[in-house]
Amino acid sequence: MVAGGELLRIWEQFLPSEMTYRSAMAAHWKNVLVMVLACQGLLMTSTYNEEEDVPEEWLLLHVVQGQIGAGNYSYLRLNHEGKIVLQMHSLKGDADLYVSDKTLHPSFDDYELQSVTCGQDVVHVPEHFHRPVGIGIYGHPYHLESEFEMKVYYDQTAVKYPLDAGSYNPEDMEINLKQFHSTEDESQDEESVFWTILIAVLKIIAEILFWLYD
Repeated sequence: MVAGGELLRIWEQFLPSEMTYRSAMAAHWKNVLVMVLACQGLLMTSTYNEEEDVPEEWLLLHVVQGQIGAGNYSYLRLNHEGKIVLQMHSLKGDADLYVSDKTLHPSFDDYELQSVTCGQDVVHVPEHFHRPVGIGIYGHPYHLESEFEMKVYYDQTAVKYPLDAGSYNPEDMEINLKQFHSTEDESQDEESVFWTILIAVLKIIAEILFWLYD
């Protein structure tokens, strides 16, 4: 049987070590959280820099900016012939890109080409696609609102005699932007793997920090 004084000494020895352990764990998970956020910032910076680095053979035709609500679509219609490059950057949230020559309203379950990254999305529209080409921009449901900027390029390497940039009038290319809001009634079939993992990690870290400071 342990005396009262001895039990008190055991408790006093245990308490500081337990508090030290929990403090160390809190500091550790804080560092992990900082590293995750830093990596996210580096990824966005790298993506932005890559967007500006385009081949000389790409002729900029048009720049489109817009906003999309969670689970909604914005649609573009591309009439210009030739090989076209669509380069989209999410300025806020996460916008995904779907392209089709079979429908003017492509979506995540009806498309020919897609790009669903967390940063820069790029789709190469081939010459043989029938015009007009439908372009669907989807606002990821993880974000209440997403903002995007899309640059449309003509790939001059796709033809034997490159298009003379000085003789081209960008207004000849018809891109009609319209907003079409459709509420998502079923779960999204394709999700961004990066954001899914990141959100799960952040939730775990938050729960651990809450437990350590409770």
